[in-house]
Amino acid sequence: MQNAKSPKVVAISESVGPQVYRILRERIIQAELLPGERLSESDAAKSLSVSRQPVREAFIKLSEEGLVQVLPQRGTFVTKISVASVMDVRFVREAIEADIVRLVAEGHAPETIAELRRQLAEQRKVPHDDRAAFLRLDELFHHTLAAAAGKAYAWSVIESVKAQMDRVRFLSVDDMHVGRLIEQHEKIVDGIAAGDKVAAEEAIRLHLREILTSLPEIARSRAELFDDTE
Repeated sequence: MQNAKSPKVVAISESVGPQVYRILRERIIQAELLPGERLSESDAAKSLSVSRQPVREAFIKLSEEGLVQVLPQRGTFVTKISVASVMDVRFVREAIEADIVRLVAEGHAPETIAELRRQLAEQRKVPHDDRAAFLRLDELFHHTLAAAAGKAYAWSVIESVKAQMDRVRFLSVDDMHVGRLIEQHEKIVDGIAAGDKVAAEEAIRLHLREILTSLPEIARSRAELFDDTE
């Protein structure tokens, strides 16, 4: 699969700052901006047709997420992927989302199940070369589960820390992997639809452990993207 390019246009109808942050974050996660690459406030501002202030604010947020490192007198650089961070976030996600799907399965509301089934159909329609589109739908799937459980705040906590994990997920997605992820999503929904919280929990745990297999393979094949101190 080839990289799908992130949007480069800032909409005048929305607040500029969040858009600049989102665009730069996606470019890092989707490996358009590679580890070690130097980022320029002025160049980013020019390319997005914005002032330097929202770019500066975006750099600060990206630094807090561990996606860039600001070095005094030297500049701002895209960080390498931290394996330790990926493993920590995976652990947190499994702990939180296992409880989320149990709650959803206990309620197994028909409207929630129908929405999840609709999303599965959309996932199957994604073109084979558009990994970014699939991962956006994957994100929506997990967000929908959290909202259905009444745990939107828990999902916001996951979102705030999972950037490094997202970088690995983007690199790992290929045609075979997408098919496997959709099958895992189906098992989660089947467990919820049956009101079987044990089956639903087992399915989400298996799903979130997928990265344990893909991470070592990617770290070997794309070693230049990873922190070699770990």
